[in-house]
Amino acid sequence: MTPIFAIGDIHGQIDRLHEALEMIERDADRDAPVVFLGDYVDRGPDSRAVIDTLMRGQAEGRPWTCLMGNHDRYVLRFLDNPLYDDPQTSRPLLWTDPPLGGRATLASYGVDVDDRRPLEAIRDDAAEAIPQAHLDWIAALPRLHEADHQIFVHAGLRPGVPLDAQAEDDLIWIRKPFLETEHDWGRLVVHGHTALDFPQLYANRLNLDGGAGYGRPLFPALLLGREAFLLGPGGRTRL
Repeated sequence: MTPIFAIGDIHGQIDRLHEALEMIERDADRDAPVVFLGDYVDRGPDSRAVIDTLMRGQAEGRPWTCLMGNHDRYVLRFLDNPLYDDPQTSRPLLWTDPPLGGRATLASYGVDVDDRRPLEAIRDDAAEAIPQAHLDWIAALPRLHEADHQIFVHAGLRPGVPLDAQAEDDLIWIRKPFLETEHDWGRLVVHGHTALDFPQLYANRLNLDGGAGYGRPLFPALLLGREAFLLGPGGRTRL
């Protein structure tokens, strides 16, 4: 089986990202590709450094694929409309509201996010503070990545819809229909988005969102076909 690594939702946790990358560097298959499952920004303290790290790794020629998450897309939507309320959220929320954590992302770029400031003023400052290269990188992020034995996606897939017809909103937002289905896509679906206390392997999918956005560890995984191994200080642990 061709080895491939995956890393779930990072959410601005730059120290956790460095730890995860160090674990991969210590693994015997360290040169294998790495797929990052999206949600690089929001909630954590340094979204800018996370994006810088991923962009730099790709520029250096590392075999890294970075997918788009719903939080990443919020950056672009906020700059277009600071009052944007994504209809996919479970209740009306702006990106700058505490549950979504957009203010932490803006603060990492040096934007004054005092909640007494008008959102339009914060947006204008953000448009100047966030490098265009970062915005271009986010906009170009793929929504899906296929390998021989896995399908990588941020949130999941809508059952009954062919891969090439999946809607972007589902790829970066879907929960219940995907999480509850027992449908087998012929390959292991590797995703994040729905935070757990610990990554979980199911018959048809692997959820790698261990809740780094809420202060829990970031778990890099090594995939060999449908087998999954979490990396830790002591090496590999099979899920």
